[in-house]
Amino acid sequence: MSREAAKAQRERDLEDLGAVAVDCAFQLHKGLGPGLLESVYEALLASLLGERGIKVQRQKSVPIFFKGLSLKEGFRVDLLVDEKLIIEIKSVETLHPVHYKQLLTYLRLMNLPLGLLINFGAPTIKEGLKRVANNYRH
Repeated sequence: MSREAAKAQRERDLEDLGAVAVDCAFQLHKGLGPGLLESVYEALLASLLGERGIKVQRQKSVPIFFKGLSLKEGFRVDLLVDEKLIIEIKSVETLHPVHYKQLLTYLRLMNLPLGLLINFGAPTIKEGLKRVANNYRH
């Protein structure tokens, strides 16, 4: 397989993962509605993705290295899906710019191309769902 074909396959896989995650989030929001704690949505979304055969890590600890310093637990990712996609979960009335910046920083530090910012506090999942890209175009 050529490098271009391999890259296209990885992007398809990533887009497929994103589509499944969005569908699971939609089902979860539709079934429970807004207003629960982030931890509830996180646990249930991880379970729904797992039921579809997708590997999910909750509260994945990620080290940070900066100017010779090392922090074993620099930050925690809400959900790391198949080692490729970060899902950051919120349950707030309104997303703020800092929420996007947080996810973009996670993506940059982990060298990952795409993340989903999902706000289960929004009236609809469509209003609460944002894609955040790190040098990724599809």
